[in-house]
Amino acid sequence: MVSQRQLPPQKSFGLRIKELRYEKSLTQEDLADRTGMFRTYLSRIEAGLANPTLTMLHTLAGALEVEIEELFSPAKSVPPKVKSAKPISRGRVKR
Repeated sequence: MVSQRQLPPQKSFGLRIKELRYEKSLTQEDLADRTGMFRTYLSRIEAGLANPTLTMLHTLAGALEVEIEELFSPAKSVPPKVKSAKPISRGRVKR
């Protein structure tokens, strides 16, 4: 496995967010509701494909009930994928 020091910063950060979310037994949908962001944006953060703003970092820390510094600690492990019990879509509905 690649060490976190070798990962791009966005990927390392995303793994940490995912780990913290998993420790709190939250789905992406739960965390999205707590932060007011779209689940798809949260997914992009966790995948290392988004670069959240300082405001969003504070929001994530509050929603995860951790100090902001804890968001930047290396993830200890990669949490397993957890599927939602019920599919939820915030996308467009065909009319």
